[in-house]
Amino acid sequence: MSKRTTIIFSILVSYIVLQFLWWEVLLVRQSNEIISEKQHLAALSSTDDALIMRDIEALEHKKTLRLYMTVGEGTVFLLILLFGINQVRKSIRKENELATQQNNFILSVSHELKTPIASSKLQLQTLLKHELDREKQIQLLNSALKETDRLHKLVDNVLLVTQVENKNSSSHLTPVNLSELIEQTVERYFEMYLENKWIKLIIEPNIFIKGDKDLLPSVIINLVENAIKYSYETLEVILTLKAENNTVLFEVADKGCGIPDSEKQKIFEKFYRSGNEETRKTKGTGIGLFIVKQICNTHHALVSVSDNKPSGSLFQISIDKSHP
Repeated sequence: MSKRTTIIFSILVSYIVLQFLWWEVLLVRQSNEIISEKQHLAALSSTDDALIMRDIEALEHKKTLRLYMTVGEGTVFLLILLFGINQVRKSIRKENELATQQNNFILSVSHELKTPIASSKLQLQTLLKHELDREKQIQLLNSALKETDRLHKLVDNVLLVTQVENKNSSSHLTPVNLSELIEQTVERYFEMYLENKWIKLIIEPNIFIKGDKDLLPSVIINLVENAIKYSYETLEVILTLKAENNTVLFEVADKGCGIPDSEKQKIFEKFYRSGNEETRKTKGTGIGLFIVKQICNTHHALVSVSDNKPSGSLFQISIDKSHP
């Protein structure tokens, strides 16, 4: 909401509240005047002092009841009005936050799309314009292929947002060997990190769950990519899978910069990224963890994040195997 709109909204709210309070004061005054006039008429129409006193006391009691009734009704109305105003303000604030997040998402996606496209274009132009030796050609082609894979992942994530939001929670859930799926996904997408011992796997064998084998790899990829992205100084990511009674626990731990407590719940919201998109150094679109959360929901699983001692973050996914 713009500053001008905020000022207009505040003026209108103030006017409504002041008008209501003035109306309540006038109503009380009018009621008191009517009762006073009745008391005066009662005093003039009778010569019985006892009867006059009873009438006056009855009218006085009636005046007090009307006063309480008017003030009570007015107070209830005012509280309802203020509650409505507060809800409108909350709604406007949420819309503003969503609009900001969407704007950041557009800026981020635009940057993420332009970078691999521009890089690939430059590498292909170099191949066309210059006579290069075979080794240099292979190097440029591999670099272009890497940028294409990066672009493909981004498009997949954007499309996956709509898919997971509209997906029936009970559809496509079949027995899946989660142990093998994690190992295969990490070996396929993070081979270099495994070879350099930057990623460690502590996976109990043959743990089965009911899951969607097309969606589950996205959970693994997004969590591992996040762990790598925010590990600025010490790159060590540990993936753990274990079964405890009827519960399967999957954990991704890193030694990165960690997540402030105030943002631990917000990071699973669509488009949410802390800071300003134009000044943020790390790449991302703010939809990765939203996808993780949505896929966990379709599997009746709980995802949470906590601090990894002494530094970093620990993402834990808890899956109840007894759930149908």
